[in-house]
Amino acid sequence: MEIFNDKKQMNREYIMGTAENYLQKYFGYNTFRSPQEEIINNVLQGKDTVVLMPTGGGKSMCYQLPALMMEGLTLVISPLISLMKDQVDALKSNGIEAEYLNSSLSDIEERMINQKITSNQLKILYISPEKLLRSSIFGQLKYYNIKLIAIDEAHCTSQWGHDFRPEYAQLKRIRETYPEIPIIALTATADRAVRSDIAELLGMWDEQVFISSFDRPNLSLAVVPATNRYNQILKMIGKHADQSGIIYCSSRKQTEKLTEKLVSEGYDAACYHAGLDPLERSRVQAAFIEGKLKIIVATIAFGMGIDKPDVRFVMHYNLPKNLEGYYQEIGRAGRDGLPSETILFYGYGDVATQMHFINQIENEEYRKIQEDKLKRIQEYAESQICRRKVLLAYFSEQTAADCGNCDVCLNPPKYENGTIPAQMALSAITRTNEQTGMTTTIDILKGTFTPSIKENGYDTLKTFGAGRQITASNWAMYIQQFIQQGIIEIDYKDHSKLKLNEASRMVLSGQKEVKLVSYETTVERRNAGKVPKVQKAISALTPDENLFVLLRKVRKSIADKEGKLHYHVFGDATLKQMAAIVPLTKEELLRVTGVGEYKAQKYGDFFLDVISDFVKGNPELKNQSAQTFHATPEPEKKAMKPLVGKEQKNQILDLFRQKYTIEQIAAEFARSKETILKYLLEFYRNNPESLDVYQLVTHEQVELVKAAKNALDQTDRLKPYYDYFNGQLDYDVIRVSLAVLQMNQ
Repeated sequence: MEIFNDKKQMNREYIMGTAENYLQKYFGYNTFRSPQEEIINNVLQGKDTVVLMPTGGGKSMCYQLPALMMEGLTLVISPLISLMKDQVDALKSNGIEAEYLNSSLSDIEERMINQKITSNQLKILYISPEKLLRSSIFGQLKYYNIKLIAIDEAHCTSQWGHDFRPEYAQLKRIRETYPEIPIIALTATADRAVRSDIAELLGMWDEQVFISSFDRPNLSLAVVPATNRYNQILKMIGKHADQSGIIYCSSRKQTEKLTEKLVSEGYDAACYHAGLDPLERSRVQAAFIEGKLKIIVATIAFGMGIDKPDVRFVMHYNLPKNLEGYYQEIGRAGRDGLPSETILFYGYGDVATQMHFINQIENEEYRKIQEDKLKRIQEYAESQICRRKVLLAYFSEQTAADCGNCDVCLNPPKYENGTIPAQMALSAITRTNEQTGMTTTIDILKGTFTPSIKENGYDTLKTFGAGRQITASNWAMYIQQFIQQGIIEIDYKDHSKLKLNEASRMVLSGQKEVKLVSYETTVERRNAGKVPKVQKAISALTPDENLFVLLRKVRKSIADKEGKLHYHVFGDATLKQMAAIVPLTKEELLRVTGVGEYKAQKYGDFFLDVISDFVKGNPELKNQSAQTFHATPEPEKKAMKPLVGKEQKNQILDLFRQKYTIEQIAAEFARSKETILKYLLEFYRNNPESLDVYQLVTHEQVELVKAAKNALDQTDRLKPYYDYFNGQLDYDVIRVSLAVLQMNQ
């Protein structure tokens, strides 16, 4: 194993060349995701690092891979026992020595792990913040030969975050006591306020912040009215029969009620909330992770850090408190990169409930922040533009194109004239002296004789029954849109009663026309059957479904025999690729994403035997295999790659001059895009005439970076530029533009 303990070795070219080898050998991937390579280099240089990367985006790789390359132990602080166990089991499945310390272990188990630590047998140790801070372990860290500390779920440090934990606020003691140990802090959800807190609260200095794209294109996004929720849930479960899903509810009572209903109809479901006995919670969670239980109905107490890759749908029965929590919760779907669905049910009753709790907050500043966050998730739910744009904008990320994989994109709104229904609703509110909420207002319009209607004499109003030709569900949708357009307001402090404003009076007097998104659009979104564009792209290689089923059976047999989770053997995405490209040898198997050398050696024969037998009965697949593996020469990537020599660098330059793209050259040499770019910039700096740098950037981009350089006071760090452009220029464009400006000085 390569150990980076000599400063002379710490040049970027050598580091990242070795990192790529480790990536393939232990994890079965050929290239890094952006910006993993930058992050790993920063960590290996011993610098403090803050990483914001979406759930399923590869955060753990940012400290796990450096841990393998560094001398000594990497300590990972993680908040949940289930997450630690899952991560450690996954690492062991890849042949990596790892353990965890938390309250679930016996004294004997702890002593055995401590023996491994003192004898330098471990590379990675997970520990809970409580265990670290409230035991003798904190004082023993100096004897553990720790070279890196990773703090996962780092948003828990900030009181402005959606999941603040007091123990995390004490982690600054690590830096104060052990200032020489570098820290990497990682989170999947943090808005601007929380972001600025993390480094300060952990005592970091001169930290570099990396913000990955928060886009998860494999997740479809949909928001539907909170009417007929149960039937929508049944439809989703039926669509994903025998697949895993999570349904989030806002209360314990709701989880129990919905679970009871599903179980009574024969569905494989269980509830999960903080009020359950700890043993029952553990049993339910374990059954779900192991695939023995398909549906979890849960409060937000479930799921933080759950690393199950094959959750195919996440539904929100109620509106979450904020977009950070919502984003983290939907992020538990499709962690394997395969298409997955999310649905949020939206109704104003949930908004009123959330406002009730917010109004109980005594700290005025904190209360105002929570009100603003609730407003932002309302805006997301009410949006009539691409929902992914709205969601990404919350995390300071902009995108010009619509996603094509949300309900708004798949079924753009159709409008109808809503002035008359608006005047009916406004008239009803006026005649009740603005003393009714949505439900009673609809009862008045429909002419429904309820006890409340009779008690208040609303059945005598001129507008009673004026809108009986419109269904109650349509009225609910219309009134929600009137609120969204500012024609009606909700007074949350006055029991969520509907109020009028100047815009209301303009509509009533005929001075203002009202447009409504048609009920037809809502129905089409709810019942959308279009195949998302992203699904077509991901499924470019079509697996043989019969072979995929056989490979899953092999995986289950191995997992059961070894007492492992099935996805710790191989994930569904890896098996689907096997079933698509049909590898027949170990060398070909190693070309499947997710198959590293350790697993190929340990499990390869089991899967290859099944594939070989299947091909005998389906000879056409043998031709498919031959075409897949011999259409292009296989790059050298299995053995440890030597540093690229002068001859190979010249070949890289020649290919670039022949108009090959960076991606094509990187694939040819089994190197990352960043490494190829580095070599090209070396040529450019040594001899600007050696290549046309404007194959890499435009003149306009260079001018933009030049202006930013002046505004940023001549900084050469890339991150300030990335922030300056709000992510609109990527790191490679910035890097090349700075090189051009330097050469033109």
